Amino acid sequence: MNTIHRFTLAVGFVVLSGVLSLLAAPSLPAELITNWNAAGEPNGTMPKLLVLWLFPGLAAGILVVFALIPRIDPLRENIAEFRAYYDWFVVIFTGYMFSVHAGTVAFNLGYEFDFTVLILIAMAGLFYYVGVLLTHAEQNWFVGIRTPWTLSNEEVWERTHALGGRLFKLTAVLTLIGLLFGDDALYFLLVPTLLTVGLTIVYSYYLYERIERGSDTASGSNI
Repeated sequence: MNTIHRFTLAVGFVVLSGVLSLLAAPSLPAELITNWNAAGEPNGTMPKLLVLWLFPGLAAGILVVFALIPRIDPLRENIAEFRAYYDWFVVIFTGYMFSVHAGTVAFNLGYEFDFTVLILIAMAGLFYYVGVLLTHAEQNWFVGIRTPWTLSNEEVWERTHALGGRLFKLTAVLTLIGLLFGDDALYFLLVPTLLTVGLTIVYSYYLYERIERGSDTASGSNI
């Protein structure tokens, strides 16, 4: 399967979202539930027309951006090295957007289920694949853990992404475990995510400083 085929799958999710909106529109009320608390209880609404076309429109716009990134990145040749993993992320992301949209429509059609559980399961799948993508990502300006230190040193990039990949996969697993803890399930996603972001940033800085100090020391000893 090549890039065109993979992006066709992603486009398919966007089209399905639009078709779903068209088919469901006559059966939906004027105001749709769009917000739920940690316990899965509805606590907010939005106008039907906005809800039905927000996700399809947003997914379509993001898909265009995803298609442009490999063409406009100054390090586009590096993206080509992990292009298959990048493309599958695009497919999985648009699939995630479709699942959220479909869940919102289904809930407002009267199907009873815990929307928070749906979101957590979908996020776990997305985060796990983010972990896969990170372990294969080469240096570039758009995809991955882009700090001043990872972009300045290839070794820092590789080691930071190896750590980030493991942490995102762990976050996905913890998110699923959190489903066993009822109203506290959301914290099993939020806390590990914040820790993962913080740790990878700090780790990239630590690595860069250690490597650069080692280089300065080695240069000084040869003078």
